[in-house]
Amino acid sequence: MLSVHSARHRPRNHSDRPSRIGLAVAGGGPIGGMYELGALRALDEALEGLDLTRLDSYVGVSSGAFLAAGLANRMDTAQMCRIFITGDSDDVQFRPETFLRPAIFEYLRRAAGLPRLAAQWGQDMLFSRKEARWSDLLMRFGGLVPTGLFDNSRVEEFLRDVFTRRGRSNDFRDLEAALYVISVDLDSGEVVRFGGEGWKDVPISTAVQASAALPGLYPPVELRGRHFVDGALRRTMNASVLLDRGIDLLIGVNPLVPFNQGDAGVAVSRERSLAAGGLPAVLSQTFRTLLQSRMQVGLARYAQQYPDIDQLIFEPNAEDGELFFTNAFSFSARRRICEIAYRNTMADLHRRADTLGPQLAAHGIRLRTELIADSGRSILDGLDTATRHTETTARLERALDDVGRLVATRRRR
Repeated sequence: MLSVHSARHRPRNHSDRPSRIGLAVAGGGPIGGMYELGALRALDEALEGLDLTRLDSYVGVSSGAFLAAGLANRMDTAQMCRIFITGDSDDVQFRPETFLRPAIFEYLRRAAGLPRLAAQWGQDMLFSRKEARWSDLLMRFGGLVPTGLFDNSRVEEFLRDVFTRRGRSNDFRDLEAALYVISVDLDSGEVVRFGGEGWKDVPISTAVQASAALPGLYPPVELRGRHFVDGALRRTMNASVLLDRGIDLLIGVNPLVPFNQGDAGVAVSRERSLAAGGLPAVLSQTFRTLLQSRMQVGLARYAQQYPDIDQLIFEPNAEDGELFFTNAFSFSARRRICEIAYRNTMADLHRRADTLGPQLAAHGIRLRTELIADSGRSILDGLDTATRHTETTARLERALDDVGRLVATRRRR
């Protein structure tokens, strides 16, 4: 599903300078991240003249923050597909268990408070019978429940390793493009933009760890005496961060939409309703509906507030039950989800080609019509065998790419 807003007026000097393009990548857990990777890979292949690693600015939330940080560090979508999908990368070895290690120290720290709480509760029951109730038990002992099931310190270690090799950087200030990673202060509800003013010194790996700290799954990340959690708690995509920079074209990817079983052509009976799926299905639909509703309000406001900026927002199809019923925190289905996203995005581009053609041409981008018309194309078709690099040759190739880009820019001028 593709939402399009065409700019009412474009600057007259558009032809005299390259368009400033921003990318906003929302969150959605591991499966949401894989959907976004598939969609971005399709855009990378289908849009000639668009280099996703050379945009003006990026904003990422939760799982989308890693993709945004990778692209800002000039890791292209083919590299990331080799890391997460095919597993034949000579750069990064991805192991799903790294992201799903139990938070043992969190469990032990919480359990250590049991004797003290039990003594206090017993004392209240003995000496304050009228005030103390059995119903207080849940609230009193709620502090013993861990704030997260898994240890996200391993996530930070993985990201730090990725962003400190082969010429990449773990420092916002060293990047050529502006990168913003969104998180929320748990104690105040304040939205924090890592990479923005006052927060540029925070390592990118720590910022992504904080942005992806989904309550219940990962514990909050403590930084400067404050506790940070998943950035999607306040806003879904945070595209306004980029729109405020005065970009010319916004590309957004949101992987979570509510499931519409009626659109799937299936009669909804009591047995086939989402309620029959129990609490997980109800919570998933509720969460998706809240996020989608909030984002639609934001997009409507963006169209009014930024009428002269072209905006393209890519989302899954609401009737796609396979996406909805896939465990959002499972890594085992990542290739299949990437493939679905890739084909959905190609189909969206093909379906809206007449509208998109002139709009993209204004930004020096051309649709590869022969490619988007190929309904049988797979995400694996464009992944040639990667050239093997050492640390030295990877840095040299990066430097040569910089030189080539500089020469091309000067020739245009």
